[in-house]
Amino acid sequence: MREHRLTVSRSARYYTLGNGDREVWFVLHGYGQLAARFLTRFEPIDDGTRLIVAPEGLSRFYLTEAPTERRVGASWMTKEDRLAEIDDYVRYLDAVHDEVSRSSKVTLLGFSQGSATACRWSARAASKIGRLIVWGGEVPPDVELPRTVQLSLVYGSRDEYFTPKVVTATEARLKKEGIPYTLVPFEGGHEIDPAVLKTVALTAP
Repeated sequence: MREHRLTVSRSARYYTLGNGDREVWFVLHGYGQLAARFLTRFEPIDDGTRLIVAPEGLSRFYLTEAPTERRVGASWMTKEDRLAEIDDYVRYLDAVHDEVSRSSKVTLLGFSQGSATACRWSARAASKIGRLIVWGGEVPPDVELPRTVQLSLVYGSRDEYFTPKVVTATEARLKKEGIPYTLVPFEGGHEIDPAVLKTVALTAP
């Protein structure tokens, strides 16, 4: 048996919020979420100064098989054929950036699974990303982040996935690699907290 590959074009979608041109935020959803619903979490920072862009993961699937409620979610990648999937979403996100970005001030926020995607895009993006916010997610150990990016780690104290032990291990690795960062803890779980989001937005470069 031999594996074969070919490149095809496909449709992808993204949503936007706001009309500001002072800065652009790209916000990447977590596993099983959809971009439109995720983008509503960012309404508290739609203050007329920024454009907020939510691309959607390229792989959609049913979250439940219940015939009365077949909700759909999306994923950025799985471990199967992971390198090809990473290449695909990096090209996709570069294309979204080229289509919508009208500001040199770019903030990239990844939530949960979207954090790893955001880190990889930040490391390989054709465009310059000024600030990277990792929220309730992982900085992949195989990613070499640009030293020019302003990194913030945002974690809830009751996050069931990224516990204080995981956060401590992440901090230790970043310090060992000499990567500067700002830690933003908050009282809460695996969620985008509106008050914390506003605070983080105010400290954007």
